[in-house]
Amino acid sequence: MKFVDEAIITVTSGKGGPGCMSFRRERYIEFGGPDGGDGGNGGNVILRVDPGQRTLYDYRRQKLFHAKNGAPGLGKQKHGGNGNHTYLDLPPGTLVSDADTLEPIVDLTLEHAEYIIAEGGRGGQGNKRFASATNRAPRFSQPGIPGIERRLKLELKLLADVGIVGLPNAGKSTLISSMSSARPKIADYPFTTLTPTLGMVEAPFGEPFAVADIPGLIEGAHEGIGLGIKFLKHIERTGILIHLIDVGEIDPENPLEAFNLINKELTMYSKKLAQKAQIVVLNKMDLTGVENRVDSFKVALPNLQVLTISAVTGKGVKSLVKLLASKLQKE
Repeated sequence: MKFVDEAIITVTSGKGGPGCMSFRRERYIEFGGPDGGDGGNGGNVILRVDPGQRTLYDYRRQKLFHAKNGAPGLGKQKHGGNGNHTYLDLPPGTLVSDADTLEPIVDLTLEHAEYIIAEGGRGGQGNKRFASATNRAPRFSQPGIPGIERRLKLELKLLADVGIVGLPNAGKSTLISSMSSARPKIADYPFTTLTPTLGMVEAPFGEPFAVADIPGLIEGAHEGIGLGIKFLKHIERTGILIHLIDVGEIDPENPLEAFNLINKELTMYSKKLAQKAQIVVLNKMDLTGVENRVDSFKVALPNLQVLTISAVTGKGVKSLVKLLASKLQKE
């Protein structure tokens, strides 16, 4: 299924049923009195977190959702039936905002959590409710209260403990397949990964953790250039970033070019992203003649730990997983 991470939908809760105006009609009872029942309440529209959902694809196909109206009240003080609720199952990590103001409403992160996004209208009262000593035969009842209509923006942000960032062809997809059982599409050209990939990593200690392979960033990504902000937002929820760099592309004369470019894009998109813990990893150590490139990079970042790996051969990957598990445990 195609990964879809945004959708705009309209939801409408159910209208309350009208109250009934009715009088008792029985043989031998000349003045029966009012007996109109209340209308039923309209159904709610309820958002529900379903861990089995992975995309917002269904909400691109269907955009209108209605809860059922409440039934009218009946004579003999019979209450109208309440309208059925409508449940919208959404994947964990869905941010729900007002589509017109873009103001956030709810962030759905807890599995099986429910949130009433549009409450149904209350049913109207029947004329029996208005009988009193001074008004024994009220000839009126209440209409039901209308339901609520809301336009919503659904935005899915991957829930991952670790996010892998870097330029296209840095080896992110290969690394996530080496660390986990995820099998992303891999090829030797830019932007092979067009959708984020989520993989579960079995740690040597502690709990398994989720790693997200974020599609390649380029200069101007924070402005939407390339794959741009479409995927930058997925890094926001991660706890740790793996900053992956292709060692074969390091220029010994300017070794931090790729490193600084990615960090600049993260900072321009969100100051919060720039402050996330990073593990700098030089990939493709299986290439020949890259030792001088590694040395120049480490000299340029003397106060930062730099790991070297080969995602293709697996060399150094276990050490990286162990370091991630340790940092996640401390957090």
